[in-house]
Amino acid sequence: MKVLALSDEVVDWIYSPAIVERCAGVELVIGCGDLPMHYMEYVTSMLNVPSCYVRGNHDLYEIGESGVLKTEPQGWIDLDLRRKRIGSITLAGLQGCVRYKPHAPYQYSQRMQRLRALWLLRTMMLPLLKGERGVDVLVTHAPPFGIHDGSDLAHTGFVVYEWLIRVARPRYLLHGHQHRNYAPRQSGETRVNDTLVVNVHPYRLLEI
Repeated sequence: MKVLALSDEVVDWIYSPAIVERCAGVELVIGCGDLPMHYMEYVTSMLNVPSCYVRGNHDLYEIGESGVLKTEPQGWIDLDLRRKRIGSITLAGLQGCVRYKPHAPYQYSQRMQRLRALWLLRTMMLPLLKGERGVDVLVTHAPPFGIHDGSDLAHTGFVVYEWLIRVARPRYLLHGHQHRNYAPRQSGETRVNDTLVVNVHPYRLLEI
């Protein structure tokens, strides 16, 4: 399955009619957070394929053209704490980043995200009991701790993600949050056991 994964930044050619030709054959769009809703809606309307996402720490609301307050993009499936089958693959998600501001939305302590990961894992128990992968693609906003993350608190990864990789054995963990220009020499792909961790900022075209 050909997948377009996006995060954190508007890409000019994606937000233009060129997306139709350059993304020919894409069967699924995945959003890893911090994307404007009008951008997301444009992508899914132009490609007309299933689209799934998790929220980032900057995803709050947007005022639509009609002046109505929007809190979620139309045509997209929110994956947070959910496991979904799209075509031949399964996806599950965890939104947000490490808490660096008190009471800010979509920010979590390491302990809170650990509890949320445990809640998500319950959706994977049946395939795991059968000896299968818990999910094919784990979609997050923040990266795992020590993998593609930053040295500052806001861009520190979640420790529980490494545990979730070992237990659920996803084929991929796709994340955003850590802009590639923050650490240009940092690898964008890291294999952990049999899981490929990919920083999709600002976009990646993948065959899954």
